[in-house]
Amino acid sequence: MNLRGPLVLAVVVSLGACREDAEIVVTETRRATTKDESPKLFATSDERFRNAKPSPIRGELPDAWREVPSSQFRLLNYRFGETGMGEVWVSIASGTVLDNVNRWLEQFAVSKVDSAGLAAMRTIPIMGADGVWVEAEGEYISGMGSPPQPGFGLAGVVASRGGQIVTVKMVGPRAEVEAAKPTLEAFVATLRAVE
Repeated sequence: MNLRGPLVLAVVVSLGACREDAEIVVTETRRATTKDESPKLFATSDERFRNAKPSPIRGELPDAWREVPSSQFRLLNYRFGETGMGEVWVSIASGTVLDNVNRWLEQFAVSKVDSAGLAAMRTIPIMGADGVWVEAEGEYISGMGSPPQPGFGLAGVVASRGGQIVTVKMVGPRAEVEAAKPTLEAFVATLRAVE
């Protein structure tokens, strides 16, 4: 067996790896332009990567809730409850009021409603429109890759306003959602469009 070729190759590679790299110095500079933006400290991911704009909806933060950063789909985003597992968020959704109500009910394995069932549901005012009040409880399957959450509850509002579907959704441990329903309803009454 001839080992001479592989041995020579190994020596050449070893010697090449031992070479000292030359220092590289960059002397070119560029002047700042009006297109350069000042860095924003403590920016959210949306602010850094999506060039986020302020939420078109505002509301008064309830004392018992904690505001968390918004996301691409959550215009306003909050946590509540003793366990810290309770969530409330405000979104602009696609589809119809019926589509969104049924999607929420499906997340709790509750039977869908038809148009007549939707018309029979309680309504509350939201931003100058009548919103459908939705409630469910049981095992919550968000469909977002999270494991099922047993013993959860849902309360929320879905409304058609100005050609958009506005949703306010609260999910969390059933007892915490039950206790927070009056706070949710009071919060919904404070929502307004920001022009």
